[in-house]
Amino acid sequence: MNRHKGLEWTKIQSKLESNPDKLWSLNEMENTGGEPDVVAFDKKNGEFVFFDCSAESPSGRRSFCYDAEALAARKENKPKNSAKAMAAEMGIEILTEEEYRALQTTGKFDLKTSSWVKTPDAIRKLGGALFCDRRYDTIFLYHNGADSYYAARGFRGSLRV
Repeated sequence: MNRHKGLEWTKIQSKLESNPDKLWSLNEMENTGGEPDVVAFDKKNGEFVFFDCSAESPSGRRSFCYDAEALAARKENKPKNSAKAMAAEMGIEILTEEEYRALQTTGKFDLKTSSWVKTPDAIRKLGGALFCDRRYDTIFLYHNGADSYYAARGFRGSLRV
């Protein structure tokens, strides 16, 4: 309940029921281990904002490189998918660094895993990608080659309804 103080479920439910595609995306977030929860209401756009709130990076979205370009560049040991491609398939967005930090104000996430975050084009053009985690009660932002993938790195998504 601490993630959605002041939000009325009936309004959220009404928005979801009138947007079945968004409901499907939430279900996909859940099916891949994300434990989505509504975390905010964007007054400017009139949208409820959902984030993946699983304690660790969603288990069904790990071991992916960052994007399709990185996946194509791998010659050997290709992962099954890329984070950006799977997010698009699910109808969600990868969290930005700012959204990741906002999520961390509602609890402690990624104490053992890490999550890709949306990477600025300038970094991506040079072959890099960004990810975050929480260690030593601090949120860290790191870089890696976009084609890298690890069993403990996934991605968290956001959905606006």
